[in-house]
Amino acid sequence: MTKKIEYEVPEDAKGIRLDVLLAKEIPEVSRSRIQQLLNEGKIVLEGLEKVKANYRVKGNERIHINLPEPASLEVKPEPIDLDILYEDKDIIIVNKPQGMVVHPAPGNKEGTLVNALLHHCQDLSGINGLLRPGIVHRLDKDTSGILVAAKNDLAHQGLAAQIKDRTMKRVYLALVHGVVPEPKGRIEAPIGRHPVDRKKMAVTLKNSRHAITHYRVLERFEKYTLLEARLRTGRTHQIRVHMSYLGYPVVGDPKYGPRSSDFKNLPGQLLHAGLLGFYHPISGEYLEFTTPPPEVFLKILEGLRKDKARKG
Repeated sequence: MTKKIEYEVPEDAKGIRLDVLLAKEIPEVSRSRIQQLLNEGKIVLEGLEKVKANYRVKGNERIHINLPEPASLEVKPEPIDLDILYEDKDIIIVNKPQGMVVHPAPGNKEGTLVNALLHHCQDLSGINGLLRPGIVHRLDKDTSGILVAAKNDLAHQGLAAQIKDRTMKRVYLALVHGVVPEPKGRIEAPIGRHPVDRKKMAVTLKNSRHAITHYRVLERFEKYTLLEARLRTGRTHQIRVHMSYLGYPVVGDPKYGPRSSDFKNLPGQLLHAGLLGFYHPISGEYLEFTTPPPEVFLKILEGLRKDKARKG
């Protein structure tokens, strides 16, 4: 089914980008979806064959929109092994492996952490909708480490409040390019969508959100530094974007790092969520969990330490 929409641009909208205007006027459709529909020719202006997202409206144009119904996405339980660190009737703590996506999305319906959790738990909180049941916070696909999921809405609300209040303790290990000179630092720089590459985030003042990352040097090597990073805020790709902005991108990062490195065939960035601490959302007891980084991360550190010792 296709929903047909006709829209007449008001005269006082002159000069506004077409995608910005339509995203405002049709709030149920995101700006990125508007851009996709424009590229597919499903949004047309009378008298013009095709327009781009950055077209500046002149006012009084008539726009024809063919809006396809969203494809349904059924999330199915899957018998996928989980590394469970803790579980009770309200929450479950897992050590997510590198390469696992947290929740399904169009084009990526299977093999996610949510598919595995649905099979294991039978019941998860519904606050984040059908595609992200139980998910309170996320880790990038190629970031490994500890993640908590909620089994009911009350637990979900309690955990989400701690993230919002910045009382949840989240500590990462990151191996970065370059030798970081200072023993510790604080990066306070707003993060938003990259102005050109919409699949990336960037430090930008436009349409961005406040972001703070604290870091501490654990070890220095000839060309690399092992850092501990603590999140004060939780923006998309925050540590990866902030370290790249500082000039020390995470090793193995395909989006924000250099194209080549000394380490070949890495499965993703060497970034590991190694510690998670929070108050149990129901009992109030403080819980803290730690887990070592994956084998590939440990082997690279072992090699760097041997090389450092050999060179004295």
